[in-house]
Amino acid sequence: MKKLLRLWLPPLVWMGIIFLVSAQPTVPSVPGRWDLLVKKAMHVMAYATLTYLYLRAMRGGGTRGWVSRGASAALALAYAFSDEYHQTFVPGRNGTLVDVGIDSVGVAAVTLLDWWTRRVSLRQESQASQ
Repeated sequence: MKKLLRLWLPPLVWMGIIFLVSAQPTVPSVPGRWDLLVKKAMHVMAYATLTYLYLRAMRGGGTRGWVSRGASAALALAYAFSDEYHQTFVPGRNGTLVDVGIDSVGVAAVTLLDWWTRRVSLRQESQASQ
């Protein structure tokens, strides 16, 4: 049970944080013309983090390779869709598929970065054993 909590509590807490931010009628603005860029960058970072936390939990549970990557990406994207839907019920907010697309940039970045680092690691191990 401790291992299960250690693995799955971080993504659940992060999902809660995303939910709480999304439940706010307004979010703080950055002065000047950088506001939109900063907000969209936060989307990318939030869902990159969520994907990483899912990936970490799955790997800790024994799931490997593309199964863990695909499942982590699918879970993060499902949460992105549900979060945008949730925002349609929050006064002052609106859910958009554009934001899901922006969230998917973070999901894809972590998925591809994980694939690339695993590939480099395997290549280095292979060269070291020769």
